[in-house]
Amino acid sequence: MAQPQPYESALDAIPGAHPYPRSSRYHDAEIGIHTQPDGTPVRYVKRRLLPPISEADEDTATHTVRSGERPDHLGQRYFGDPAAWWRIADANPVLDPRELTAEPGEEIAIPDGYAGGGGGGRHG
Repeated sequence: MAQPQPYESALDAIPGAHPYPRSSRYHDAEIGIHTQPDGTPVRYVKRRLLPPISEADEDTATHTVRSGERPDHLGQRYFGDPAAWWRIADANPVLDPRELTAEPGEEIAIPDGYAGGGGGGRHG
């Protein structure tokens, strides 16, 4: 009986195909191939380096964290996709996305490109 092919091999036949959806933080990450000693190729996502976090300027939107908010709530509110929380996490100095909403009243940066806005300003 033939073994099913991995998901990635189906994408190999499509030029420019990527194993992550456009909304994923890994969509633009480079895919590498490691060859095991037995010759088996293994695909992996190369490191995704973040740009340095700069000081907020007048073009950067901010959000005041409210009690009970979660990162996925912010992703939905600003990007129309709860899975887009990572865009906000990338714009703030956090290691764990839960740190974004851990302190009600804290101001966090909202990167450009959110739905309904094209630039900065304060948002509540």
